[in-house]
Amino acid sequence: MKKLSARRRHPLAAIVVLIFALAATGGLYAAFAPAKKAEADDSASIAVEAGKKLYLSGCSTCHGLDAQGSSDGPPLVGVGAAAVDFQVSTGRMPLQQPGAQAPRKPEVYTPAQIEQLSAYVASLGVGPKIPTANMYAPDGDIVNGAELFRTNCSQCHNFSGEGGALTQGKFAPPLKNVDPKHIYEAMLTGPQNMPSFPDSTMPEQQKKDIVTYVRETTHKEPNPGGLGLGRLGPVSEGLFGWIIALGLLIGCAIWIAARTPKARTK
Repeated sequence: MKKLSARRRHPLAAIVVLIFALAATGGLYAAFAPAKKAEADDSASIAVEAGKKLYLSGCSTCHGLDAQGSSDGPPLVGVGAAAVDFQVSTGRMPLQQPGAQAPRKPEVYTPAQIEQLSAYVASLGVGPKIPTANMYAPDGDIVNGAELFRTNCSQCHNFSGEGGALTQGKFAPPLKNVDPKHIYEAMLTGPQNMPSFPDSTMPEQQKKDIVTYVRETTHKEPNPGGLGLGRLGPVSEGLFGWIIALGLLIGCAIWIAARTPKARTK
């Protein structure tokens, strides 16, 4: 013990301990952190390369070989992964045929391929990223979401999300059964005729509140009055019903009166 204590008290003992500590720290860092980072980089590079192949075979005809755009399609540089995920996941792209607006249809690519396409387009320029599940989870403030929706969205989508017609054959699609992720991405990227709402204009929490309102309104809100007429409101729908019912009653009265014996003798 005396011999060991003498070694510990040696002037170089502290330096030796420090060297061993630095070596151990460096070894641990080299064993874990760089390997994970390199693995992540390799995975991202593979996804970008795969996405580029998909792009060249399925998208470059309209958007150009370098995504610079053409007369048949807009440029994709800087649109971000969120725009690609929205357009391709909802089946709007690839476009089936030229028209005033790309309609929703079954998607052509698999989720893995959509992720690869998104990675490739994202590598071309900085743009909105695909939101995380927490960002569009429908657990926001539904009251605030209703107010924001009425202020920013109801002019086109109807206050209940039923959709509506626009000019020149365009339309605002109904929001029923739309994935919350796609509602969030649409607000973030502004597809087709829709304006975009980046975080600088509409913070993340406000977009989440709107998602919550749309989800509650289109999926859970009961319709005790029976068949709705686009949820125009009880007064409008009631007036429309009375007009139809009154017209039918008048028509029946005229039909019955025309078949009475007195009417036939004239």
